[in-house]
Amino acid sequence: MSKAKPAKWGVGRLSLMDMIIFVIMLIAALLILIPFWNVIMISISTPKEYADNPLMLFPKKPTFDSYRALFANGTILTGYWNTIKLLAAGLPISLFLTASMAYGLSRPPFPGKKLIFFLVLFTMIFNGGIVPLYLVMRDLHLTGSLWAVILAGSFSSFNMILMMNYFYSLPESLMESARLDGAGEWRILLQVVLPLSAPILATIALFYGVGFWNSWYDAMIFLRKANQLPLQNVLRSIIVESTTNASNSSSVDQMGKGSFSMGMKMAAVFVTMVPIMCFFPLLQKHFAKGVLTGAIKT
Repeated sequence: MSKAKPAKWGVGRLSLMDMIIFVIMLIAALLILIPFWNVIMISISTPKEYADNPLMLFPKKPTFDSYRALFANGTILTGYWNTIKLLAAGLPISLFLTASMAYGLSRPPFPGKKLIFFLVLFTMIFNGGIVPLYLVMRDLHLTGSLWAVILAGSFSSFNMILMMNYFYSLPESLMESARLDGAGEWRILLQVVLPLSAPILATIALFYGVGFWNSWYDAMIFLRKANQLPLQNVLRSIIVESTTNASNSSSVDQMGKGSFSMGMKMAAVFVTMVPIMCFFPLLQKHFAKGVLTGAIKT
């Protein structure tokens, strides 16, 4: 007698559990996408439409007045340029400092590595705060310069530990073979270790890139001139100004101006999010592997 095939729920090859998971994931995706979509719709809506329906799916009369007003005085473009300079200078410095220290601490014969690792780990638990950091930058004559913001965010103990654990997972025989061929430690790092570390390098680059892109507190502390402020500080000033204008609204005409300020606010949020969202898919294939391997010491 032939064995009866087990019955399956759903259509085709989908089981009941597959359908449940699909529905849950669809709801989760909508919960993420609907607020983002609402931000875009508010940014292209008129003040009257926003006042009538703040949670609109699509405006009846789309307009780009908010974007025109946002880019009119050029502050957003200046913020973009300053943030690009932060990324161009800060990302290579951060990767160099993190990779070189992680490689040194991952090598067994490195002298005093336990003490150094303890000191690095100590900074994750206890932080000196902004006052000592400001005094250091002042003594280095870096206040009022983008270099203060770059150096303040150029090293992360957490990222270094992730990269160190990844280096631990590489076979020691590769380094020994390179040493037998006469290679020094810097050459081993640059020509042997780093080419095998694309996943963790992409992961750490994403962490540092997002950190520099969203950096605003250090810039608020160290920078004084408006033309030096990065994008997030420009966005913050626009949001504060828009909120102030909206709170001062008292008449019908002023309410319309306040709603238009909300449109500018949402337009600023959108133009700030888009570049970093486009950056993430380029590194996505390495991200999961880098985090998983770097978080487990083998």
